Amino acid sequence: MNDRYTNWIGPGLLALFAVAGLYLVSLLYVAGQTIVAVVTLAVVALAAYVYLTPRAHAYRYLFPGVAGALVFVVFPMVYTIAIGFTNYSSRNLLEFDRATQNLLDETYEGEGGKTYDFTVHPEGQEEFRIRLSDTERNDQFVTDALALKETTRITVDARSLKGAELALREPLQLKDIIAMRDRIKAVAIKLPDGSQVVMAGLRQYAPVHRLYTKGADGSLTNVQTKEVLRPNFRTGFYETAAGAPIQPGFKTGIGLDNFQRIFGDESFREPFLRIFVWNVIFSFMSVFLTASLGMLLAVLLNWEALRFRELYRTLLFLPYAVPGFISILVFRGLFNQNFGEINLILDSFFGVKPQWFADPTLAKVMILIVNTWLGYPYMMVLCQGLIKSIPVDLYEASSIAGAGPLDNFFRITMPLILKPLMPLLISSFAFNFNNFVLISLLTGGRPDFLDTKLPAGTTDILVSYTYRMAFGDSGQQFGLAAAISTVIFTLVAVLSLINLRLTNVNRTEVR
Repeated sequence: MNDRYTNWIGPGLLALFAVAGLYLVSLLYVAGQTIVAVVTLAVVALAAYVYLTPRAHAYRYLFPGVAGALVFVVFPMVYTIAIGFTNYSSRNLLEFDRATQNLLDETYEGEGGKTYDFTVHPEGQEEFRIRLSDTERNDQFVTDALALKETTRITVDARSLKGAELALREPLQLKDIIAMRDRIKAVAIKLPDGSQVVMAGLRQYAPVHRLYTKGADGSLTNVQTKEVLRPNFRTGFYETAAGAPIQPGFKTGIGLDNFQRIFGDESFREPFLRIFVWNVIFSFMSVFLTASLGMLLAVLLNWEALRFRELYRTLLFLPYAVPGFISILVFRGLFNQNFGEINLILDSFFGVKPQWFADPTLAKVMILIVNTWLGYPYMMVLCQGLIKSIPVDLYEASSIAGAGPLDNFFRITMPLILKPLMPLLISSFAFNFNNFVLISLLTGGRPDFLDTKLPAGTTDILVSYTYRMAFGDSGQQFGLAAAISTVIFTLVAVLSLINLRLTNVNRTEVR
């Protein structure tokens, strides 16, 4: 009996996974994320095939890792590259159909026409009903219960109370209506005859009309001004005859325009090239300093005559055990110009108080100091392990030949650990090339350049510059930021390949 139930556990879990996956696909599709929904559906279908088809059983152990790489690495990378060829920004957020519908949903209050007195009645704890009354025709309409928490325009249906009874609580007083005015004004009520009314005063709702009508050629005509709007798929806006853009904009493909702006527009090219040069220097120096310090400490800790080696090793490893963002914030306080302990010590001994955050050169030095502190324990541990693998006979032979500690280091230790360490140094270079957390928490990319049109900092690296471009000072230009991210990815890949070739890491020696 137990075996019988156990045999159903696997298929049951798979069925549960399939149902949850299909439900997620439906939610993504309804939310308008068609591409993400298709990718999710493909993953669910592939999982069902791998785990249900006997021929594919050999791949069921590989599938979770491969699927995770495709969903969380490959798809975001491809999606980011695709966004780089669009005008996606804070001004062009919507798809074309949704932008068109938003314009068609715009209304204006009509002059004259039938008006309705309204009252607001509490319903439950945090919900309300709006009742409309026309005393002349003895018409009454009421909405369903509403939360009335948002100030963005929504449209709700109202039903007639003729021949029906509905117990409503006492209406809100005028002072309560005034306090909720913005939220009530956001509610457009659609009556049973299809007309809409909106709040026109503290006690009245008045009719509204559609502001735009759509023509057969896809153009929109303003009912009030008779102005014709036509979609411009190059700029991503509906535009007037004079070329004035009308919000909201829509996403559209713009080809290589973002990449041309990066390399062709002087306002982009100049800070981009400066930041790229500093980015390469920062990454190279970070790897050099952390590897050098880590290797030196590893050699010293491998000295058998050194007392309390285990204690030193533990203390020197502690910076790596502390979360990085905490260490960065601590150093930010230590380097404070007026109250930081570092400047207090320098002022006491040398009478100087460096402006670490205001001077570009000192800010870069500070960043390298902090990054070296954060990175050397990892290199130290790696080098210790590699040194342990070196045969002791080599050092004994060297000692017989009369070689000193420096000769042993440069002729035996460093050559033998540098080659297996090189792939890790290259990966460390790639990590520091995109070390956003350090720059963001320590300096925020500042101090800024004073001679550039776009906001860019002297300590910015490309990834932090991209973040400021996408989410900060420049109006959330997601497409442009995605293009810069694509360039960064290409640069890191190219630099890593060059490093691999120059260091001959992939070359296998045959003896």
